[in-house]
Amino acid sequence: MIYQTFAKLYDDLMDPAMYDQWLDFVSKRQSDKTVDWLDLACGSGRLAVKLIQDGYQVSGFDLSDEMLALADEHAQEAKVTLPLMQGNMLDLSELGNYDVVSCFADSFCYLPNKQNLKTCFAQIFQHLNADGKFLFDVISPYQTDEIYPGYMYNYVDDEQAFLWTTYQTEEPHSVEHDLTFFVKNDATNTYSKINELHHERTYELETYLSLLNEVGFKNVKTSSNFGRDAINDKSTRWFFECSK
Repeated sequence: MIYQTFAKLYDDLMDPAMYDQWLDFVSKRQSDKTVDWLDLACGSGRLAVKLIQDGYQVSGFDLSDEMLALADEHAQEAKVTLPLMQGNMLDLSELGNYDVVSCFADSFCYLPNKQNLKTCFAQIFQHLNADGKFLFDVISPYQTDEIYPGYMYNYVDDEQAFLWTTYQTEEPHSVEHDLTFFVKNDATNTYSKINELHHERTYELETYLSLLNEVGFKNVKTSSNFGRDAINDKSTRWFFECSK
């Protein structure tokens, strides 16, 4: 399961400004706040909570029960109602239809192959109302091929230590994040070592556009820098606005 040990630490270390920028991106593309909104792979729910605070009606969907527990905690702290559902985004058959589906923080890049990506796009298309919008982002090949390889990040506090190293893999535009945790056991005053390996893969822009078209999306707009700029050779994250 993605982000098992990493869930709480990821949530704590994530730059809050990112959520504000995602909120700005979506609010400029969906002004009607009465729509029924699904935040897919909602993670710890911080964006969903911000959307609700801004007046939108949002539900969250995620694979990880640990992330959903954090999302529920954040919703209670913010005193907002955030309906949460657990499931795999490759199968949305138990869900109804929505006016907006969003999926950020390069969540699609954790899918292992193009067939899974296409399946997910098809599921979203089937659960999107006729005039609905699909908003998402992915990391670019520039990020996987130039920025990530050799990336290292270390974090230490009184209770834990965290080491993050990223390696490029043999698959095109693919990396592995090697995460090592040393977590303190207060009862024994010792530390337990835990390893997680996370795989991310992205594709050329033409691949995303082709897959979206194949499942039925006819209108697709692309951008970078949270929708402020056009995509260029050194864009690290791509943004998509899709409709039927």
